[in-house]
Amino acid sequence: MSKEKSISIWDSKIITRALLDSLRKLNPTAMMKNPVMFVVEVGSVITSILLIRDLAASAPGIGFSLQITLWLWFTVLFANFAEAMAEGRGKAQADTLRKAKTETTANRLLPNGKVEIIAAPQLRKDDIVIVSAGEFIPGDGEVIEGVASVDESAITGESAPVIREAGGDRSAVTGGTRVLSDQIKIRISSNPGETFLDRMISLVEGAERQKTPNEIALNILLAGLTIVFLLAVVTLQPFAIYSSAPQTVFVLVSLLVCLIPTTIGGLLSAIGIAGMDRLIQHNVLAMSGRAVEAAGDVNTLLLDKTGTITLGNRQATEFIPLSGVSETELADAAQLSSLADETPEGRSIIVLAKEKYKLRGRELTPHEAHFIPFTAQTRMSGVNYDGREIRKGAVDAIERYVNGNGAQAPRELRETVERISRAGGTPLVVADNKRPLGVIYLKDIVKGGMKERFDQLRAMGIKTVMITGDNPLTAATIAREAGVDDFLAEATPEDKMALIKREQAEGKLVAMTGDGTNDAPALAQADVGVAMNSGTQAAKEAGNMVDLDSNPTKLIEVVEIGKQLLMTRGALTTFSIANDVAKYFAIIPAMFSVAFPVMNELNVMKLATPQSAILSAVIFNALIIVVLIPLALKGVKYRSLSAAALLRRNLLIYGLGGIVVPFIGIKLIDVAVVALGLA
Repeated sequence: MSKEKSISIWDSKIITRALLDSLRKLNPTAMMKNPVMFVVEVGSVITSILLIRDLAASAPGIGFSLQITLWLWFTVLFANFAEAMAEGRGKAQADTLRKAKTETTANRLLPNGKVEIIAAPQLRKDDIVIVSAGEFIPGDGEVIEGVASVDESAITGESAPVIREAGGDRSAVTGGTRVLSDQIKIRISSNPGETFLDRMISLVEGAERQKTPNEIALNILLAGLTIVFLLAVVTLQPFAIYSSAPQTVFVLVSLLVCLIPTTIGGLLSAIGIAGMDRLIQHNVLAMSGRAVEAAGDVNTLLLDKTGTITLGNRQATEFIPLSGVSETELADAAQLSSLADETPEGRSIIVLAKEKYKLRGRELTPHEAHFIPFTAQTRMSGVNYDGREIRKGAVDAIERYVNGNGAQAPRELRETVERISRAGGTPLVVADNKRPLGVIYLKDIVKGGMKERFDQLRAMGIKTVMITGDNPLTAATIAREAGVDDFLAEATPEDKMALIKREQAEGKLVAMTGDGTNDAPALAQADVGVAMNSGTQAAKEAGNMVDLDSNPTKLIEVVEIGKQLLMTRGALTTFSIANDVAKYFAIIPAMFSVAFPVMNELNVMKLATPQSAILSAVIFNALIIVVLIPLALKGVKYRSLSAAALLRRNLLIYGLGGIVVPFIGIKLIDVAVVALGLA
């Protein structure tokens, strides 16, 4: 399941399974789901019955009838093979997932406090289990007590263990993963057969794949075209009889099969399955094909700043002292105030003071140092030692702290803070004995390449909005540096929900990521909600996609994959409709050239005989499905272009190409058919 290791479409096991499945799919009840190919199958059955009749009667022209019948069956089988190949990749990945479903036992905690050992499948929702180091987690759930390192490689493909703990946004655990250290208490959140792993297996196998609205609409269109051409072919025979050029059923069925859109009809299901498969290769699980399709139509992308646009950990980059204070004095006070600060920001302050000013941590025990922890109320932290009160915190908090002593913070301090904020940094003010010393410049680092990716999204007409808890000034600077279109500063869950509803009210589709319980309402409201696998169960249930790697940046790739799905479907639909033109020029003249010699003028490909023309068109009609299977499974190469530019490119490559390629292909097949004496 690792995203670095995708399964080849030409894997021998997949091909073998697909060949067998393509035969099983000949079942009429299965074929009826695809109206275009069902008509081809009915035509194949009719020609087969007539072929058996002609063989029994030793009728002339058996060779031509036999070839037409075989190639009609090949057309059906090739379409089934395309779908089976797409499903086969999912089934191969499902086999890998099943290895994670080991038969484990569970230590279920009883109401009386005792522990009983039962088989994992006997667990029910809301059961409490205890899992120790070395044991497998018996089912999906939430950590309600303890913290542990968990190996999730069986699910995510990533070897690095992750931390799961109670009371935060990293409390969700998945059945089949293994605890590496410590002990945790878990509340089971699903019944047997309803686990995350069970759903993954069903989804990747395609068993629960539902057709998307666009796919259903296209199927209806294809069915409509098939009915129109069926009526046209049926009514053509009376005209042919009137013209003294009656046609055999073999020729009429050949005409029908070549007129209806068999190419896209045979590949449409494979395109949808392959779209979900590409997401799975990126370790993203889509709960439905609708979600993948919606990702391709997204207009607005909501992205968290921290961890998505920026690296996530602000780093101390500079000490800026006030007038009369040396840089070393400020660095020393900043380091002392951060000795008990275990946050990445606190550690970066210590490292900067050490590397730039050669200041090292001191032994404070003899000085009876008393560390002041950070609280949401005071918004500052620090240390009291040797008669000094050193504080570090937000400018407003330090100003209140200083003003409480009757002193006023200098104007220079506010100017320095505003300059840092305008530059996109986060200022932390340091004070010693209620005297401001200066400012620590913490900087959020924008990830490399983000600006270019946002430019690509903008070219596709997608609006990007950065979500952050920072103040508007800092948010505006980061947004400008990253290249996003808009930002939402000091965002609350209610603000996110309001923004999504506002965008949707304008007819736009919205995508966002989240991992916490407070993100659940917005994830449920968004058209594409990507929940992090490391997040809470509420977030995972609210979203319609789950990122197994818990990488917020993955949302951009999800949109690209959705776009690729729509591009592939559009490209192959264009090619399918266009490539019918050459078949008209092959079959229509062949049918009526004897009765109406003037029809030979339409034989622009100079096909040898009427029989070779019809046979060549039918053979091309079957083989083109096989040729296009790799494109249907891999997808059209993604390009960040506007809808108008993509349409022009589609028409040029797949429209014009769909007209030219069949003319060349049918002519080459005609030459081969004549050379081999097949017609």
